[in-house]
Amino acid sequence: MTRTIDTQGYRYIPGPFQYSGGVAALSGFAIERVRFASPVPLLDGFRRIEALLHDAGLPLTAFCACELRSPAQFSDAGFIAFNRDYVGTLQRWGIFADDRNPVARSNVCPEIDPPPEPGFHAFSFVRPSTGAAHSFVVAGSGEAQEGSGPYRDKIIRHGDTSAGAIAEKARYVLDVMQRRMAALDGDWGSTTAVQVYTVHDLYPFLGAEIVARGAAHHGLTWHFCRPPVIGLEYEMDCRAVASERVIPA
Repeated sequence: MTRTIDTQGYRYIPGPFQYSGGVAALSGFAIERVRFASPVPLLDGFRRIEALLHDAGLPLTAFCACELRSPAQFSDAGFIAFNRDYVGTLQRWGIFADDRNPVARSNVCPEIDPPPEPGFHAFSFVRPSTGAAHSFVVAGSGEAQEGSGPYRDKIIRHGDTSAGAIAEKARYVLDVMQRRMAALDGDWGSTTAVQVYTVHDLYPFLGAEIVARGAAHHGLTWHFCRPPVIGLEYEMDCRAVASERVIPA
């Protein structure tokens, strides 16, 4: 059974040290999302997020989710090293401690015209909001089962990119999305956006697996990207966020 833990303005699904499984605003709060017009390098992005929260009169602990873009897939060791660097800022902000990280995240790699270094595509935060609709963000998940050990040992049908394998990977990820949404008191019907990240053909299972579940009732955003770790082929995330805006890079 998936559980959640309350923190400042939102609750989260515990996950590995680099991210949580998802976040949902507590009563009296709402999640807002901000997207950069193009990816902003990681350190510059953190500085701009800090300034935006300060100008809005919000604490740094209001930061609750982000969407990253990286130049290429990481090895297992490279991914761990990147994540340790990433959470260093969260630790300084008073968000991350004792390997517990409440911030939901996706981190994917554009196949065409990738950024020269890892950076922010978008981020979300919570702010007080009386009477706001329930809002949540489910973190990105690829087709790897949870647990310790090398990714290759956890990936569904590792190394197989046949049409049947991609469909099986997608089913696994869709099930993960549903479990996480249930823990956050959400479902496909309450989402405002659903995103998929893969370079493989979606069409053979789009109707039967994605649309039939109700996961595309507002359409589906397909990013021609790879998941962050070598061997992963398919990733999704989703959200229920009423207020979104785009700012210059």
